[in-house]
Amino acid sequence: MLEIFLKTLPFFAVIGLGYWAGRARFFTEEATAYLTKFVFYFALSAMLFRFSANLSFAEVFDSDFVITYLVATMLVYIFASLVSLLRRLPVEQVAIEAQCAVIGNVGFLGIPMLALLLGEAAIGPIMLVLAVDLIVFGSLVVILITGSRDGRVSPAILKTVGMGLVKNPMIVSISLGFAWAALALPIPRPMNEFLTILGGAATPCALFAIGASLASKSAERLEVAGWLSFCKLVLHPLAVAVMALWLLPVEPYSASVMIAAAALPVAGNVFIIAQHYGVAPARVSASILISTMVSIITVSLVIGWVAV
Repeated sequence: MLEIFLKTLPFFAVIGLGYWAGRARFFTEEATAYLTKFVFYFALSAMLFRFSANLSFAEVFDSDFVITYLVATMLVYIFASLVSLLRRLPVEQVAIEAQCAVIGNVGFLGIPMLALLLGEAAIGPIMLVLAVDLIVFGSLVVILITGSRDGRVSPAILKTVGMGLVKNPMIVSISLGFAWAALALPIPRPMNEFLTILGGAATPCALFAIGASLASKSAERLEVAGWLSFCKLVLHPLAVAVMALWLLPVEPYSASVMIAAAALPVAGNVFIIAQHYGVAPARVSASILISTMVSIITVSLVIGWVAV
């Protein structure tokens, strides 16, 4: 367990460095926003394209894996929603809290860290987790928020969701990569070196950006943020583990990757959605901050368990 902790520590150390830079105002919020854009649109996209272009979609896609992760995640999503409804929250706040409970930082933190700790074979399962999070739950939160405000699910909402998916660089880069692989086209050497150099920037820049963005997060509504962090760091991986290992068992290695991915802290894009729609951004901010800090321990514990 200590060995796993020491391996994860450098990742969180870079996050900590970014946090210090943000708190010291050495790295401003504007600089953090631009660094995040660089990672999101360029570095991470290059990494995902290169990974998926060297994989076969037929080999990567596993319907049992997708169903198991989707069912387990949906159960936690529903449970968190019920708790929010019992507190008499409006639907849009229910949707945001449920999103905090199940959507982890798979893109910026999960891909680089889990690929290193669990091996490059983890990349395929991680991409499936990322796809479910983005396509299913990323669409669901927008539909629930806009639908509750409009009183109905209109074609305009579906158009908004569709355009959001089409414009998401993670989805675009993965899709283009699999298309390239399907055509059985070799990646030209200059192009491969370009993608390697650009994609290599994704890990340190993404981790630094996570830390710098946390520096501007506030720790308000600690009771709720603590509950949502508990859902994300404990209930979500627990539900995935029960489902993947016993109820809807999948291949052991894939199950270990799925559980580890579910143990990641609340994703930053949940805050972007909350801020965009004006729905409890302070609550989400605190959940991201608390879950990321606590995950230094919990993620190491989970990875140490599944890696045995």
